[in-house]
Amino acid sequence: MRLIIYNGKGGVGKTSVSAATAKRLAEKGHRTIIMSVDTAHSLADSYDVDLGPVPVNIAPNLDVFELNIVHEMRTHWSNIQEYLSAFMVSQGLDGISADEMAIFPGMEMVAALLYVLTFKKEGKYDAVVIDTAPTGETLRLLSFPDVSSWYIDRLFGIVNKLLGIARFTIAHMMDIPLPSKQAMKEVEVLKGQLKDVKAILEDSENTTIRLVLNPERMAINETRRSYTYMSLYNKNVECLVINKVIPEDADGEFMKVKLEEQRGYMKMIHESFDPLRILQANMLTTEMRGMEKLSLLADMLFGDSDPIEVYSDRSPMSFTEAEDGNILLNLKVPFVEAGDIELFKGKENTIIVHIGDQNRTITLPTTLVDAEIMSAEVGDGMLIIKFRRPANEQ
Repeated sequence: MRLIIYNGKGGVGKTSVSAATAKRLAEKGHRTIIMSVDTAHSLADSYDVDLGPVPVNIAPNLDVFELNIVHEMRTHWSNIQEYLSAFMVSQGLDGISADEMAIFPGMEMVAALLYVLTFKKEGKYDAVVIDTAPTGETLRLLSFPDVSSWYIDRLFGIVNKLLGIARFTIAHMMDIPLPSKQAMKEVEVLKGQLKDVKAILEDSENTTIRLVLNPERMAINETRRSYTYMSLYNKNVECLVINKVIPEDADGEFMKVKLEEQRGYMKMIHESFDPLRILQANMLTTEMRGMEKLSLLADMLFGDSDPIEVYSDRSPMSFTEAEDGNILLNLKVPFVEAGDIELFKGKENTIIVHIGDQNRTITLPTTLVDAEIMSAEVGDGMLIIKFRRPANEQ
């Protein structure tokens, strides 16, 4: 199953590009579904159709829906929501407020990832396109399998062990509800599902990120950071989509001034991101709404080619053997200097890489349990960490 995730700064035309891609995939004969996980949905506007929280078919080979977290909680995680709501009520919140508070930030991301897993298992679709929220939210989406698994292991593991005692002690002494066995079972199932999702997201041959930007300084700077952080989380950024490009034959004094400014930004983009594949779409004077406009956008982006193509399948992270027989961890870190990185040895066979405002906890293979870090170097957009091969492996 091909998974294409579009991301970019708000207002760059990400939803239009996502919708045009899905439409062209369907026209090429691929069974396609596109879902929006941005709470401020605009996918329905792009296709000019009414959409709801369940997939609907709007064209041959094309299904569409806008994820609604309230619907997801009620239909898929009812036991977890019932417990969280009951706990909130026990703390003095009224019923309506408790229901709202039971939906934690990030639950939309969990639901989106679980849909990806379902689509993979069912084999119903050849291609899945995700129209994401702006960059910060998407980083949480892509890092969620790692973070959530940690919390489930630590927090719910402890809760599960204490439940047997608590039901006969705390529950009779305090007016605090305890999670039911069914709720804990749902949490355990969720943990296993997120591990499967992590494998799908890190499958660089089938899952890729496409970053959308406009030829403007702020968008370029945010895209640089996004590229760095996506690579840090071991997600394959395969191409850039430069949207809303002013055509070279644009008329008028104002447009000529903007065109000259744009040329400088286009040069900046190529110097920054080459040799990354770049797709380009010109600015349209009409509103990007409806199938006809989306077809025009798809023509500009893909021409006669198939959007399902993978432009680069290289994983941002790999382990290799050094010439001296020790082990190297190679991590792609574009636009990063040595002074921008902090490296820590974590607990339980992990290392922590800190760049900007992002932390990535990397679990090392079992062959590197208690391995000593010999060196860490940054060069040509790569962080290379050398581990001394354990004596029993030498």
